[in-house]
Amino acid sequence: MRVIIQRVSEASVTINNVVKSNISAGFLVLLGITHDDTQEDIEWLTNKIIGLRVFSDAQGAMNLSVKDIDGDLLVISQFTLHASTKKGNRPSFLEAARPEIAIPLYEKFVSTLSRKHTKQVYTGEFGADMKVRLLNDGPVTISIDSKNRQ
Repeated sequence: MRVIIQRVSEASVTINNVVKSNISAGFLVLLGITHDDTQEDIEWLTNKIIGLRVFSDAQGAMNLSVKDIDGDLLVISQFTLHASTKKGNRPSFLEAARPEIAIPLYEKFVSTLSRKHTKQVYTGEFGADMKVRLLNDGPVTISIDSKNRQ
């Protein structure tokens, strides 16, 4: 499982010209799922996201988590995070999980994140053509892969 986490002042996702979700200060999480991801990956990654201390405290230091600031979370599925560009100029997406594997893992990821954050986690729509808007705060953008824990 691979995520790109962006600290945002605001973010939204629009599908077919209709805003599905929008958030205030918090994280926009782009989530890529591969065919060998498990519940263990979900647990580890959601703990990392909830505990990630990249929000400013009263002194301006990055010491607070999204939970500490009661921030919002918006999770967007993005299979292109597992693109391989080793050969040629057209990316290969063979490592990305097929929908029958990815959808249940995506739903479990969102529900686990919501339980750990103790508030609603907003989403896009799996497999939809989405327009994502964000105001990156900082900018702060962090990449985490559950297969690279060391």
